[in-house]
Amino acid sequence: MASEGLHEAADLLDEATVDHHRAMTSLCEELEAIDWYDQRVNATADASLAAVLAHNRDDEKEHAAMTLEWLRRHDPALDAQLRKFLFTTTEPITEVGSTDVGAGADVEGAPGSGNLGSLGIGSLKGVER
Repeated sequence: MASEGLHEAADLLDEATVDHHRAMTSLCEELEAIDWYDQRVNATADASLAAVLAHNRDDEKEHAAMTLEWLRRHDPALDAQLRKFLFTTTEPITEVGSTDVGAGADVEGAPGSGNLGSLGIGSLKGVER
């Protein structure tokens, strides 16, 4: 049954919530497939089979990325968290940003934030060091 993964009765949920659930479920399935293919790549002694499986695994990564992007575009709180943590490289992940970014936060470029370029820290011009 298509609604098995729903935790609430389907007739109580709007279409946007069901679509969000579909995307979340699909993302979980893509990540699981990546893991399975990766294990198979590492388990086989046949190099040509490993190459095929690695190709298939990487296709699943594309699918996962596309689904994650759909979720980001439809979930402002997820968008804020992804903007906070993704593509950071200079500090440990657990130390990225000292404050929580939640729903409604004024994150640069976040949907509905009205903040299209400001970090919200004001002008630094004329500040003495």
